[in-house]
Formats: sequence, C-alpha cells, structure tokens
Amino acid sequence: MPIEILWPSLLNGLLTGGIYALVALGLTLIYGVLHIINFAHGALLMAALYGVYFLFARVGLDPYVALLVMVPAMFAIGYALQRFVIGRASHGKDENILLVTLGVAIIIENLALYFFRSDTRTIDTPYALATVDLLGATISLTKLLAFGGALATAALLWLLMARTDLGRAIRACAKERQGARLVGIDVDHVFAMSFGIGLACLGAAACFLMPAYYVNPQVGSGFVLVAFTVVVLGGMGSFAGALVGGILIGAVESVGGLWLGESLGQIAIFVIFLAVLLLRPQGLFGARA
Repeated sequence: MPIEILWPSLLNGLLTGGIYALVALGLTLIYGVLHIINFAHGALLMAALYGVYFLFARVGLDPYVALLVMVPAMFAIGYALQRFVIGRASHGKDENILLVTLGVAIIIENLALYFFRSDTRTIDTPYALATVDLLGATISLTKLLAFGGALATAALLWLLMARTDLGRAIRACAKERQGARLVGIDVDHVFAMSFGIGLACLGAAACFLMPAYYVNPQVGSGFVLVAFTVVVLGGMGSFAGALVGGILIGAVESVGGLWLGESLGQIAIFVIFLAVLLLRPQGLFGARA
C-alpha cells in the first residue's frame, strides 16, 4: 500500500485512539478501585453527549467551553450514583454491583429513547471540518484536540493518584479496603469519589467528541465495547495501559479498515485482543495476579 495513503490513515487512527483512551480512563479507574465492571459506562457517556448537545443547542455554549460545566456535573452525578444508589443497592456484594450498573444502563437508555426518540443529533461548529497538516498528513483538528485532551487527562489522573492525599486514599482502598477502614479512611466516600472522577472523564470525553460526532440513545454501546477492550488490553486499573491500549486500538482499527474495508476494520482489534488474552492475560501494563 502506498505510504502516502498508509501514513495519514495511521496518524488519524492514533488520534482516534486518544478518544478511545479518554473513554477508557474512567472505566479503568472505577475497576482499579471498586474492582467491578461498570456496565452503565456507555449509557452515561451517551447522557454526557446529550448534555453537551443541549448546552450548545439551547444555551449556545461551545463544546470545549462546556468542559467547565460537564466535568463537574458528571463528577457530581457519579458521586451521588455510587454513594446513594449503587453502594446501597449492592449491600457490599460485587455481583450485585454488576446487576445494579446494568439496571442503571437500561434505565438511562430507555429514558433517552422516551424523551429524545431514536433521532440522531449533531451540532454545527465553525471548526468541525477544520484540518491541519501534521508530519505530511492532513488530520482533523477536533481529533488532534481530543488526543491532547486524553494526554492531559491521563497526566492529571496520574498526578492525582501519585501526589495527593485523595490519591493515596484511593490506592489504599484499592489495595486493602478493610485495612483502609482500620486507619480511619472513609471507604464509602473514597469509592464515591473514584466513581465521580471516572464519570468526570466521560464528561470530558463527551465535550471532545461532540464537535465532530453525533448522539442518539444507542451511541454509548459502540464506545463502551471498545473501551472494555482497551482496558483489558492495557491492563485492568492501569492509566498508562488505557492510554497506550487506546492509541494501539485506534491505529489497528484505522489500518485494518484500509485492507478489510470500514465495516470489517474492527476485526483486527479483536484478533489482537484475543492474542493478548492468550499470551499476556494480565494485559500490556497489568501486574500478574
């Protein structure tokens, strides 16, 4: 394949992978602390996308400016959801949490269908179709900004976990929750904070996605499937793994689409996913159990 076709495709795939990583960062944080898979992740991303859409359509707020609203709003929703719904309904059992998050996903998706129908909605911004020349390839400006947002989010999460008291408390609860209780850490609060931060990542992802994407009640399903793949590929609970895994998945999907066609491009993702499970089941950056 000519390099003038392969290189732009690879570069655009790497930038798309940044968006996947941004969605997966919140998922890997929630798993790393609560040790549960959040089945409501895709539905909550869809809700965040609707939030960005209505802020633009009704208030005229630019999606990137909407970061100032959506990130704290999604954090508050995540905190309340974990503290007052998921935590109480689970009664301390991980299998109950899985069922509760699945139920939350079903409720959110059906409420979206009821209120918004199945219509696909988009927004029109002056820069939606803007492109820049990067290393000899023409790429989307919105993808470049989303990639920068993913890098910034991963860096902020690393600083939070490594340099703050909250981060130390989160790591303590992830490692040994009973020991954390014994030294005076409010474990329920830390769990809710972790869930809130995970959803704040979704709020950021929605703001970076919406200028060049769309929203409908089913939009979260496609993203969360890839996000689960990214989390497992990179290593459950690893921020670096989520970032590298997302970029790798984006590149593989883009290049695979060149050879197999757009509709079959994702086959290459799951071939790599199965290979990692067979050869390194803990993921690229995960620690062996």
